[in-house]
Amino acid sequence: MSFSALSYGGAITLSPSNNFNRRRVYSQAHSNSQLRHKPIPPIVKFTKMLTSLVKNNQFHTAISLSNQMELIGIQPNIVALNILINCFCHLSQLNFAFSVLAKILKLGYKPNTITMTTLMKGMCLSGQVNKALDFHDDVISKGFKLDQISYGILINGLCKKGETTAALRLLRKIEALMVKPNVVMYSTVIHSLFKDNLVSDAFGLYSKMIVKNISPNVVTYTSLIYGFCIVGQFKEAVGLLNEMLLKNISPNVLTFNTLIDGLFKKGEVRKVRNVLAVMIKQGVKPNVVTYNSLMDGYFSVKEVNKAIYVFNTIARTEVKPDVYSYSVMINGLCKNKMVDEAVNLFKEMYLKNISLDTVTYNSLIDGLCKSGRISVVWDFLDEMYDRGLRADVITYNSILGALCKSRQVDKAIELLAKIKDQGIQLDMYTYTVLVDGLCKNGRLKDALEIYQDLWIKGYHFDETMYTVMIDGLCKEGLFDEALSLMSKMEGCTPNGITYTTLIKALSKNGKNEKAVKLHCEMIARGLL
Repeated sequence: MSFSALSYGGAITLSPSNNFNRRRVYSQAHSNSQLRHKPIPPIVKFTKMLTSLVKNNQFHTAISLSNQMELIGIQPNIVALNILINCFCHLSQLNFAFSVLAKILKLGYKPNTITMTTLMKGMCLSGQVNKALDFHDDVISKGFKLDQISYGILINGLCKKGETTAALRLLRKIEALMVKPNVVMYSTVIHSLFKDNLVSDAFGLYSKMIVKNISPNVVTYTSLIYGFCIVGQFKEAVGLLNEMLLKNISPNVLTFNTLIDGLFKKGEVRKVRNVLAVMIKQGVKPNVVTYNSLMDGYFSVKEVNKAIYVFNTIARTEVKPDVYSYSVMINGLCKNKMVDEAVNLFKEMYLKNISLDTVTYNSLIDGLCKSGRISVVWDFLDEMYDRGLRADVITYNSILGALCKSRQVDKAIELLAKIKDQGIQLDMYTYTVLVDGLCKNGRLKDALEIYQDLWIKGYHFDETMYTVMIDGLCKEGLFDEALSLMSKMEGCTPNGITYTTLIKALSKNGKNEKAVKLHCEMIARGLL
């Protein structure tokens, strides 16, 4: 194991107007006064001071104090050195952290579990989880003993990096290392499995946890509620909430938010109200995520006035709406053709100095496009660039769709060329919008050129693109070509919309025999 030379942070310049910085200046001044005392206070007192500084995230100050201690001849003990390692790890200065480990060995101290755990935590915080695992193996091979906290940190690091399988392997391996897995480890892996949509694996791990007599906590229950919501088993999700209450395990705001969001997605408004009633009874205060979920949920079930009421309610609470709150409102209002109200909210964000993001702009631009106010959109697009925001494919898909709908197909083609020049990665939806616009504006030849160019370049078409082309061919009376294209759909099968589009066109043009044949085929495939 190689170590770099230890280096400490220099002086800290702070603004006296900042309360946190004032506390840091006071702490450093207090520390300096302790160093000037005669006789100098014992190392234990300095260790307590270092601990206090770290608890307040004043890592630079703690490093500076440690440096000054050594300058006046105070030799740090293992506790002080472990604290110093922790400071460097939180500042992502791993080389310095390992140089402190070298110092521990040089001074004749024996690194302990806290030393090794802190270093592993530092590697995980810096995203170097695989290095942390290698370090773990090296430490174990040298006879060091790690504990539940050590393995909890490693498992959490793996899960945060998306390496759930590796976390699960480590969880199974722990018992062989004479460390008993705890509820924190199990809950972390269960949650990560749910996030990866490995629902049955997550429930299986929960069952093993119960068999091992490890009692679930609020984190476990919240993860399970999330899992039941994913698979649409809302009765079971609500049942888990009741089970928590019976076991005197207090649900937290995340538990309620998870359940509220899931129930709204299912359209279970009445159950949402019941959950809110329980939340209030339990004394759990809603946070901005709760309000955002409520607004989004009410919009999803077309209860616009209730969404607006929730948004107005936030102003009467301690909670401040964030950029996502406004994005939800703007998106919901636009989808319900209340574009003027959405524009007013957008202006309100300016007045309140709320940082606008691409999502907010996209919501408003999409609403303006769908309401036919394409002329206003260009101003907002320019404004995005002035604010240093980059329009993305979602932005341009809305604009292309509006241009095609308003028969400005040439402008749409011109815009497409500009988008390509900007290096924005276009998706199949972008091309489908343009091809559909060309077909509906009598430009089948241009649509076929784009379609064939994409096919030559190896693009994979979906049902929507095929349906758009079939519809375009039918509008030009090219029914045999449309039928041929439908029979040759590669990588996907015709859906109900594809069949309906072709059947209607055939029936309208007196080709009833072919229409009936397709209708029977549609029934046979279970699409009717």
